[in-house]
Amino acid sequence: MIYIFSGKDDFSLNRALEEVKEGIGDQSLLAANTTVLEGQHVTSDQLSNVIEAAPFLAERRLVIVKGLLERIQPKTRSSRRKKTAPTSHGQDEYKLIFQSIERVPPSTTLVFVDRIDLDGRTQNKSPIMKEIISRADVVKYFPLLRGSLLKKWIRDEVNREGGRISGQAVDLLGDTVGSNLWIMQNEIKKLTLYTSGRCIEEDDVKEVVGYAQEASVFAMVDAVIGFKLGVAERLVGELMEKGAAPVQLLYMITRQFRMIARVKGLKEKGIKDQEIQNKLGLTSEFAFRKTLEQSSRYPIVRIRDVYRRLLAADISIKTGKYSGETALNILVAELCE
Repeated sequence: MIYIFSGKDDFSLNRALEEVKEGIGDQSLLAANTTVLEGQHVTSDQLSNVIEAAPFLAERRLVIVKGLLERIQPKTRSSRRKKTAPTSHGQDEYKLIFQSIERVPPSTTLVFVDRIDLDGRTQNKSPIMKEIISRADVVKYFPLLRGSLLKKWIRDEVNREGGRISGQAVDLLGDTVGSNLWIMQNEIKKLTLYTSGRCIEEDDVKEVVGYAQEASVFAMVDAVIGFKLGVAERLVGELMEKGAAPVQLLYMITRQFRMIARVKGLKEKGIKDQEIQNKLGLTSEFAFRKTLEQSSRYPIVRIRDVYRRLLAADISIKTGKYSGETALNILVAELCE
């Protein structure tokens, strides 16, 4: 049996891999009959030896190969340059690897784990890549979940945990936590325990989920960037009353302007939104769209001026010219001009 699991949603990919393991047989013997190979370095001989090895005191063994398809997939540089191609020696090695795959015995379950896009839209797959895909019994692609797909996953996961959740709570969870399903699963477990059988509501998310608790900080930063002086001053005061340190709030403002500057630079290079989001490391679709919108309102000259004011506020705190609270209030007033 040959499986191919690919994509950047490593949570769902890992869950699928665990299901494969559970279906192999006696779990007490699985560790002794599991081999994990690094596909970037494995040779055809190593792969053949592992694939053809007999199980130890069991009916089947598991072989997991990580990153091999990424190694085989033709790599491209910028559109102005020629595509790179494997050497003839590399092609010969890949052919031997494919021959090894063709000889998988019934006693071996072979799983390829990769991060590349194999959902059918990837162009220019190598002939060997196509052959490996066609040889697989199961091919599953796990992209990062966004929008309606993410919300469906949240509902399904809440049901899996034995809970119920309102539509508003689903929307808030999706907007604040984003596509990192490892974090999302943990937050859902906390929410189902907290609500003890009743429906999870929006207020529960605000109360329990750390990301939602940080939403007021994001709202403060958004007010500063949006030149809303009254809202920004009120939120700064509320946050400091709750124990937030002025230096922490200054850091969050600086961090968002740094994001805005990076977005502008990447947009000027013609990079697509999805790639920009990945480069920024923002799993929350809401946070990314907000940053994208904010960047459109700030010319580079204004960003340079903001950076000078941020630096001045930081220096004034560190040198003792102003207290943290005073420096932050002055900065907010200046940035909202």
